[in-house]
Amino acid sequence: MKLGEKIRYLRLVEGTLREMTQQNLMVALKKEMGSGLSQSYLSQIESGARPHLTNASRMLLARFFKVHPGYLVDDPEGYHTELTSDLRAMQDRLDLWLINGAEQFARDPELSQALLQVAKYKDSRKCLVLLGAILDAPELVERLTEVLKPGLAESPHRSGRRKKLAGASL
Repeated sequence: MKLGEKIRYLRLVEGTLREMTQQNLMVALKKEMGSGLSQSYLSQIESGARPHLTNASRMLLARFFKVHPGYLVDDPEGYHTELTSDLRAMQDRLDLWLINGAEQFARDPELSQALLQVAKYKDSRKCLVLLGAILDAPELVERLTEVLKPGLAESPHRSGRRKKLAGASL
């Protein structure tokens, strides 16, 4: 997380207790800490135009927000505050891929919604592996379609797809 994002985040957290715009932060600093910063200086920090705080500014903001002064610096590239695993990263990439697919197929609301449902499920990988297992048993696909989506059994999308697949296997 960049320094500006951290300051914005701290301001938003503080803002849950009281309204904390940049201007309100400047007033609160002056009132509660006896010292302040200019709104333009804070704006430059939050926007990333000024990537570093002076030591005095860092100490003032750290005391005000009750955080360690070392928190008010950019995190190193690749730094994460939570424990992550390769499996979690793969799951996140899969969910993002599914969401992008849902957006790409927005003209087909049923397909788009199905992709979003899989992405929102806590283990989307498991859903797709299960779908693969279902597809390995064609009679199961037909039976599930009859039971869960009776109108889908003879939809134009489905019959056209079946004909294409049948033609491809010849």
